[in-house]
Amino acid sequence: MSSNYAVTNPADGQVKAEYETISDAQLNQALDTAVEAQKQWAARPIEERAAVVKKAAQLFDERADELGHIIGKEMGKRHSEGAEEAQFSAEILNYYADNGAEFAADKKLDTPDGAAILQSRPIGVLLGIMPWNFPYYQVARFAAPNLMLGNGIVLKHAEICPESAQIIEDIFREAGLPEGVYVNVRASHDQIAEAIADNRIAGVSLTGSERAGAIVSEQAGKALKKAVLELGGSDPYIILDTEDAKKAAQDAFATRMYNTGQACDSNKRLIVMDDAYDEFVDELVRLASDMKPGDYTSDDPTVYQPLSSRGAAENLAKQMEQLKDAGATIRTGGELADGPGAYFSPAVVTDVPVGSDVYYEELFGPVLVVYRVSSDEEALELANDSRFGLGGTVFSTDTARAEAVGSRLHVGMAKINSYDTDSAALPFGGVKNSGYGRELGPVGMDEFVNKRLFYTKED
Repeated sequence: MSSNYAVTNPADGQVKAEYETISDAQLNQALDTAVEAQKQWAARPIEERAAVVKKAAQLFDERADELGHIIGKEMGKRHSEGAEEAQFSAEILNYYADNGAEFAADKKLDTPDGAAILQSRPIGVLLGIMPWNFPYYQVARFAAPNLMLGNGIVLKHAEICPESAQIIEDIFREAGLPEGVYVNVRASHDQIAEAIADNRIAGVSLTGSERAGAIVSEQAGKALKKAVLELGGSDPYIILDTEDAKKAAQDAFATRMYNTGQACDSNKRLIVMDDAYDEFVDELVRLASDMKPGDYTSDDPTVYQPLSSRGAAENLAKQMEQLKDAGATIRTGGELADGPGAYFSPAVVTDVPVGSDVYYEELFGPVLVVYRVSSDEEALELANDSRFGLGGTVFSTDTARAEAVGSRLHVGMAKINSYDTDSAALPFGGVKNSGYGRELGPVGMDEFVNKRLFYTKED
């Protein structure tokens, strides 16, 4: 067995712990156990399932500080943000525990000669493939609705997050979830491909890159399995007008720096009207230039944390070279630290040629790319010129104007005059190369579900 799973401090590149990949026999046993456990879990009343999910929410909330430290050491997330992530995971679990019975309730259908009911029933054991950037939140939004439905879960987490992955299973077990209903597996990519094809797996959910999404989608399609994909994003952040360009820049900078820019729905393309552009960019440059590297435990807003790994930082550095080669202007930052650490200085980039290869790439890190536009139509055309379609934000002092532009964005989530829409009640997902399917909100229980018709003919 190999040890691809490891905790490596991204600040210095030092390996702190290694964990063996499971054997094929262990994976086979995990699937067998999950199938039997899921049947028993699905047979329990949904109210009993809700009690377990609610207890898990309580544990996530109570242990938020500890959970924040775990992912800070694994992938470098600022501790306060990690603790908030654990608390948000608790909110998601509570949301489905409180509302799941209503979402999954039988619905009567009108019929002239019989009694028809649309039922929501579980489909079996699901495979979840989750990323490192939000180790708890990504799992919570997948697990909470499906555990409420009565599905079982086999979870393959990112190789750099073995300890946060395991503690999630431990929390569910402590909350009273029977053994096998939620199983964390340290599996290889080949083993995951085999699991997708296995008849014991009923569906697969992936949050990850475009490349991973294409592979998993193909594998799931061959096996005739339902899949939900939440992939990359290059979200437009449009400022049509503002009364304070500096404040707008400060808000945009803080948003982009969250999780050191490693979020699928981060504001990766800042589109600013020309009358505010110069002042906006100057303020971004000032803010980025004042940033300095530091430890994940720091709450100083002028301190930035390392990226998740040296490899991730090196990839972003290559993209910066591509930007330069394409003719873009690096106003400040964009420098990879010497040594084995994953520090990458926050960058402000302008003049990226629209239509260049790098223009269409996702920049997964603290890089603020700004575009100047002179009309609403130009802003909209630029915003939609992307192979991604996750989210988009429009700001204006005239709400109707912002809504008119926002209503024409080719995205799964259009936000007006607010970037902060984090709520368990609001659906999350995209279109185009950002994937398909939805998580969170009422529709989060509509993906891996048997919408069964139950019909009785009347005499």
